[in-house]
Amino acid sequence: MKMKVTLFSVAVGGAVLLNGCISVGPDYKAPEVETPDAWHEAAMSDFESGESNLQTWWTVFNDPMLNGLIERVSTNNLSLKTATARIEQAAALRGVSASQFYPDINADVAAGTVQSTDRNTPAGTDRQGEVYGAGLSMAWELDLWGRIRRSVESADATLQASVENYRDIMVLLYAEVASTYIEVRTTQARLAIAEDNLEAQMETMELTKNRYESGLVPVLDVSQAELNRSRTESQIPPLRQNLTEAINRLSVLAGEMPYALLQELGPVKSIPDTNEKVIAGLPAELLRQRPDIRRAERELAAQNAQIGATKADLYPTLTLPGSLVLESPTGSDLFESGNVAYSFGPQLRWNIFSGGRIRNNVRAEEAGTRAVLHTYEQTVLLALEEVENSMAAYANEKDRIESLESAAAAAQKSVELVTELYKSGLTDFQNVLNMEQALLTQQDELAASRGLVSAYLVAVYRSLGGGWDLAMEE
Repeated sequence: MKMKVTLFSVAVGGAVLLNGCISVGPDYKAPEVETPDAWHEAAMSDFESGESNLQTWWTVFNDPMLNGLIERVSTNNLSLKTATARIEQAAALRGVSASQFYPDINADVAAGTVQSTDRNTPAGTDRQGEVYGAGLSMAWELDLWGRIRRSVESADATLQASVENYRDIMVLLYAEVASTYIEVRTTQARLAIAEDNLEAQMETMELTKNRYESGLVPVLDVSQAELNRSRTESQIPPLRQNLTEAINRLSVLAGEMPYALLQELGPVKSIPDTNEKVIAGLPAELLRQRPDIRRAERELAAQNAQIGATKADLYPTLTLPGSLVLESPTGSDLFESGNVAYSFGPQLRWNIFSGGRIRNNVRAEEAGTRAVLHTYEQTVLLALEEVENSMAAYANEKDRIESLESAAAAAQKSVELVTELYKSGLTDFQNVLNMEQALLTQQDELAASRGLVSAYLVAVYRSLGGGWDLAMEE
């Protein structure tokens, strides 16, 4: 028995050595993707080059309520919790793949009744007795060609991809919170403008009624004033609806019921704004900063490892099976030497012919890898496009807002002048009507543009991959 144990130890030692031999299939190399040396010059007018710090980009707005919302969302958002569970799932599945490095050992214990007939006697004699048994069985696949190692390599990359997915959700989520919060403040500003103009137009309507009753103007002026007032009044309910939806959206993002933030966000506050210039960094930094690009690269690594895991099926599989069986008619002498049986020895299995199944599986994995590579390259291109577009939108809207500010100021002055002229009988009411409509339009567009400037800035930070700490990786 001692000799058998020694042979078993030698075999196990050899198995450990064999498990580190060869890994078939291509070794993974991260793809090299060309990126521009700098962002387009026209888009960089409002941005600076340098090393960007994007982890807590929302603090540039200096809005305590926005900061608090981001903190609550980072703790309570259900999408983040789901992504966390996916990471735990991927880690567990990685453990499942790694478990194949070790032997699979099973234990069995049984007790039962056996009945048989002795056919050597003329009449036959039935015999009945008890039987007890116990045993151990083992199966250990030696990873000669790296099938298991490639599977673990793929599982490692999949786990890392799930981490990047979590980070990508953070980037998108924080940007959505900020843009929705900006929408709340922008809608509140537009509501205030509509209500102020409505009040002014009601005063104008009263003016036309008084002048009509005095016989100074026709009834047409009164009808036009009522039309103008009603048209402005009709714009208020949709704005209130937009405000309600934005507040409900923020509540759900924070993991709470709709309307939960109504009391907090109800009081009107200014639209978040900042005069700080964004440090955009270099295009090449996107490959490290954007989680969706990092995730696509890890998915490529996972798929590449599957080629080797599949290709290993072309080669023989060496397994070390073994068993130890104890069987006795009585439980008391179960462990006596005469009741012991064991077996141990290598087993070789080679799929010599499979009708091309294995080779076609390898081709399928190779094609799948090429597809994932193209997806990675497309992800990089789309990221570069998104940054360029968001930078251009931010810069162009900032230019537009200057014109809107001038237009709104001119409209305000025009309303004041034309109203005085109308009171003096020096102009007709159509001019008053036109100027009041223009004032509402220009003020509303100005408020919307201010919101867009901040929203486009959020889009810039989102496109750069802001919202998580790259330094922690280093």
